[in-house]
Amino acid sequence: MSTEEAPAEPAGKGPSATAAESEPAAAPGPSAAEPGPSGAPRIGRAGSYSKGIARRQEILDRAIEVFRERGADGTSLRRIAEAIGVSHGALLHYFSSREELLVAVYEHAELRRDLDKGDRSQERSVEVMANAAVANLEVPGLVQLYSTLLATSLEVEAGPAKEYFTVRFERVRDNLEQKLREDQEAGYVRSDVDPARTAALIVAASDGLQIQWLLEPSIALQETLETFAVLLAP
Repeated sequence: MSTEEAPAEPAGKGPSATAAESEPAAAPGPSAAEPGPSGAPRIGRAGSYSKGIARRQEILDRAIEVFRERGADGTSLRRIAEAIGVSHGALLHYFSSREELLVAVYEHAELRRDLDKGDRSQERSVEVMANAAVANLEVPGLVQLYSTLLATSLEVEAGPAKEYFTVRFERVRDNLEQKLREDQEAGYVRSDVDPARTAALIVAASDGLQIQWLLEPSIALQETLETFAVLLAP
């Protein structure tokens, strides 16, 4: 998933320094409340025109590489802008706060991860969370970023992280519940378990095991999550 980071652009020159000014001021781009590709609210402003949308994608691609190398702890929005080679003003044009940028980076990294994995529609319910968790480990820093943002979402009444993870958890539970129902009908999952409750339990196990993995990387994450296949077998 690594992309080669382009060289920093000189201040006051190139599209990075003029991103905010280069787009016409008429109709603003999508707000944080509008849906993104994953179905969750789009984080930050996408820009009014195709150039602005492409520029936002480029910023997120570069930011992913920076976080893979340096992590996200204790990094100001200005320092992030310097590290990815854009002006502070250009970054503020798309993301109004550090939290908003970090949530957008996580959403973008997760989307790239899913695209890299291709069609996953044939996965059985007990494989969904195990495969997703293992895929997270393949992107350095992604689990740490997820855990940091999730903790942030629990500390405030409102904000980008709170909004994003509330919607995301609901979506993940609903999708997994549907998978469990389909597998029950196909005879892969026992019929005496409640799909909604089981989905919530599997999501909780996946998140908890990833946190344990952060503390002790020797934990057999995939094998442990695949234990659900044994527990749910007819």
